[in-house]
Amino acid sequence: MTAIRLATIRDIDSLTELLDGYRQFYAQPSDIQAARDFLLQRMRLGDSFILVSENSEGALTGFVQLYPGVSTVGLNARWTLNDLFVLPECRDKGTGRALMEAATQLAHDHGVARLILMTQVENERAQHLYESLGWQRNTAFYGYLLDIK
Repeated sequence: MTAIRLATIRDIDSLTELLDGYRQFYAQPSDIQAARDFLLQRMRLGDSFILVSENSEGALTGFVQLYPGVSTVGLNARWTLNDLFVLPECRDKGTGRALMEAATQLAHDHGVARLILMTQVENERAQHLYESLGWQRNTAFYGYLLDIK
């Protein structure tokens, strides 16, 4: 059975390993210290919400991270669901779905009007999950990125 809860500072070691695995999934080099520092900064600043999944033995098996934001046009809160990761050996067991549902409930509980996410074009597995949960592909807006050097 998978339990979903908000991450705490006590999770930092396991959560660091998960974040490092997530970054490696996106072809980033492993950097445990940088991942740990990043998570500690998020927790210290309180600028994101991190939900974790844990198995019946209490081991973390995945996480989802949301960043609060607002919409000037909509005059409401819109959060970005920036990160979703489940350990490879825990996939296809409902963990990703449980994390996504918990993230949606958390946003609802905070009065958020809309969640937004982006995923790699090649990540069809994640796209299938999102669409099965009612997420709709945005066809009205283009996304742009600008690297600041």
